Amino acid sequence: MKEHILIVDDEPRFVRLIEANLQTEGYQVLKASNGKQAVEETAAHKPDLVLLDVMMPEMDGFRACARIREFSNVPIIMLTAKGEEDQRIKGLDLGADDYIVKPFSAGELLARVRSVLRRAKTAAQEGGETVFTRGDLQIDFARAEVRLGGELVSLSATEYRLLLQFAHAAGRILTAEELLRNVWGEEYSEEKEILWVSISRLRQKLEKDPKQPEMIVTHSGEGYSMP
Repeated sequence: MKEHILIVDDEPRFVRLIEANLQTEGYQVLKASNGKQAVEETAAHKPDLVLLDVMMPEMDGFRACARIREFSNVPIIMLTAKGEEDQRIKGLDLGADDYIVKPFSAGELLARVRSVLRRAKTAAQEGGETVFTRGDLQIDFARAEVRLGGELVSLSATEYRLLLQFAHAAGRILTAEELLRNVWGEEYSEEKEILWVSISRLRQKLEKDPKQPEMIVTHSGEGYSMP
């Protein structure tokens, strides 16, 4: 069975267009017209992916994204207005996995959807029957669980996949381009903004002092590493 995708937008014509494109590819579609409904639908039906518009009545996409992240790691793609870089960064910072800028083509939408779903599936399957330990950090590959000082850490599928890159290459410097290709895909190799925000979120969750990171270290002009 194909994945269930929740479309959240207050423009019925736009929703119908996205719905038609997704259904053509065999995806099952759920719909919501505002952020409040998005939170309720996500909690009730547990979709595999949420396409979340930013500007909506009752509760905007940013607030909805933050609320969803309180109880779910479902992949979220934010739908943002053209040229509004601050919206993209804010969405990523709140836990969105990706963004797509309006207006967009059906091909671009479907490519992003496939990429995010593929990352989520790979993150769930990656690893083996071992536990990676680095100081207070533990990654249980079999359960896809991350603990810090014994406490469970909630990561999105993208954040978990990014962390795995560092764990599997511990002690080695990974370039930004390498991380983007391995985590997001070849088509993202130039989108360093996504990487910067995702690393920042990981540091907020894993580092004692995110401003002086010890777990995910920046090497100026080279990349990043887990020492």
